[in-house]
Amino acid sequence: MAVPADKAALLAAMRDEYRRLRAVLARVPPERTFIQELDGHAKNSQMSAADLLAYLLGWQALVLKWHRLEREGLPIDFPDTGYRWNQLGLLAQKFYRDYQGIGDWARLCALLDDSQRQVEALVEGYSDEALYGRPWYDKWTRGRMIQFNTASPCRNARGRFAAWLKTLPPTA
Repeated sequence: MAVPADKAALLAAMRDEYRRLRAVLARVPPERTFIQELDGHAKNSQMSAADLLAYLLGWQALVLKWHRLEREGLPIDFPDTGYRWNQLGLLAQKFYRDYQGIGDWARLCALLDDSQRQVEALVEGYSDEALYGRPWYDKWTRGRMIQFNTASPCRNARGRFAAWLKTLPPTA
């Protein structure tokens, strides 16, 4: 996939990756979603399929939070308050904890659908210039930061889910 360079390409990438992820999620056996049997985001850790959804939800929530803080004129702690970019494994663990109280796979998927719609609406509200015309964080444009934390993690998660599904015994 080419790196999006304008709003239309960003929305297309986000929507395509999400559509493809949802197709894989539809194949996930709900009875296995809370078993920690996938390689985790931190070295030598394990996570469940639900944790991987929590990871996606966490990043989308951060994208929305960054923009809310910006609108309110408040400082943004990238990637999140109390975490540095070299602590993404710890941040992933936080995301898992943030959603661990939701013990229903369908509910987690519905939350992800809603979060995806919110991020798409956020992008819809910006012009090409606002998304790609200048750096927004460090050397990265707003559009690139959104893509890094939406379409890219969806693509990665889709690959993780697909690989995991291949290891499961066939269902009768």
